[in-house]
Amino acid sequence: MTLEEAQKQVDQWVKTYGVRYFSELTNMAVLTEEVGELARVMARKYGDQSFKEGEKDNIDEEIADVLWVLLCIANQTGVDITDAFRKSIEKKTKRDNKRHINNPKLKDHGRE
Repeated sequence: MTLEEAQKQVDQWVKTYGVRYFSELTNMAVLTEEVGELARVMARKYGDQSFKEGEKDNIDEEIADVLWVLLCIANQTGVDITDAFRKSIEKKTKRDNKRHINNPKLKDHGRE
């Protein structure tokens, strides 16, 4: 599935089952909540906290929930997420094409 297809699928779902989009401000609050839920799972899985009884490692679900709300916000604000993401990659490539490679703090970290 492409980003464009995902954006269209979310729009169709909202129009079919969701009645309408929540307001932009409500969706921003929902996004904040979803990012918090992702952070909670990551803190337990990769950080120093442990899962509480009944909690599950559902990082995939939390990432998908964050993406869902981002696509809702893109749809309701008229953002073509495919074009915006392409421009973001171009900007980062132009700005950072040597920065990270030449960062001594990143040498030999994460390489296998």
